Amino acid sequence: MTIATRPSGLLRIDWADGQMPVLRSIRERFAREKPLDGLTVGLCLHITSETGVLVRALKAGGADVVLAASNPYATQHDVAAALRDSADVHAGPPEAWAEDVASVAARAPRIVLDDGADLLSALHAVPQLLEGMLGGTEETTTGLARLRAMNLTVPVFAVNEARAEKALNDRFGTGQSVMDGILRTTNILLAGQTVVVLGYGWTGRGVALAAHGLGATVIVCEVDPLRALEARMEGFAVMPALDAAARGDVFITVTGGQDVLRGEHFAVMKDGAVLANAGHFDVEISLPDLREAAVSVRDVLPLVQQYDLGGRRLNLLAGGRVVNLAAAEGHPAAVMDVSFALQALAAEALARGSFEPGVHQVPDAIEREVAALKLAALGVEIDELTPEQAAYRSLTSPPLGR
Repeated sequence: MTIATRPSGLLRIDWADGQMPVLRSIRERFAREKPLDGLTVGLCLHITSETGVLVRALKAGGADVVLAASNPYATQHDVAAALRDSADVHAGPPEAWAEDVASVAARAPRIVLDDGADLLSALHAVPQLLEGMLGGTEETTTGLARLRAMNLTVPVFAVNEARAEKALNDRFGTGQSVMDGILRTTNILLAGQTVVVLGYGWTGRGVALAAHGLGATVIVCEVDPLRALEARMEGFAVMPALDAAARGDVFITVTGGQDVLRGEHFAVMKDGAVLANAGHFDVEISLPDLREAAVSVRDVLPLVQQYDLGGRRLNLLAGGRVVNLAAAEGHPAAVMDVSFALQALAAEALARGSFEPGVHQVPDAIEREVAALKLAALGVEIDELTPEQAAYRSLTSPPLGR
């Protein structure tokens, strides 16, 4: 990627910056207090304009930032070019991705902001790189599952499990951006279609809500009985994936697992069905099964591959990669404002404090600070407890009501 892309990258970052008032206010405080002064902060995140705003905040806090892409297929290369002015950016082609992550790990960052646990995994594979490390953060469900299965020797904040992250990033951000990716690539009318959402975590809820809002009939497939019950009580049809496969027009996987849609599902799908993945990795739709079932494959539109199964055609979006980033712009900046504010404040907490190794919840004080800043940016005021109400809440045995 040449330096000629730098101006458009700067414009992208400036546009996102204007929609991220919470992170901007944190950046202003960081510039005064320098909580990250002298620390190398390693990032393995999607390289987008919003990430550029996060880099600005970390740099304002005094950090030396080194960055690789968590998903090289989603990299905005003009943004990567613009960030090279102030950070050590490793954003090569997809085949160089592992080398890029290793290059960030080789810098032995003191704090890590991760998305998928690839950087933290690389660091743990070389124990000497962990010496003096203060800890990290993790952005995804998939990454947290990997970290909890590891013998972590550093503390990691589970940003993905923060309440603000689930409500805004997972539900509203992913819900809107997944629909954006599907509509950009296909231009289909979702109203009147049957959309099958596989997985009903916070992200799946957002996708189901967005599809319903566009006029689609939504079917939810789940393996967790509580989530399935929630989906049913919230008005969605719930059934096994094999039953839904024969009914759906659009399929969206968002489970964090693998082979959610397989050969037996493809065998009963309608002609013209659309397949999209909104999970972190491209393993939720079984590409080997799809290739094996196909008589031929052709590119019918940019980012749309059509698999002919002998009289029935299935349309795969973005090669099975995460559709809201590979085929669209990802989360809106206003959503990433909250997510990256949590990341920045978690990095500050790691720099200022001391935590035991393992996965930790984001401190409640950080969540409340971010929520308060977001409400202030929206011009929203809320009530406060009176002293009497606060005292009542603190009682271990409240008196009986009158």
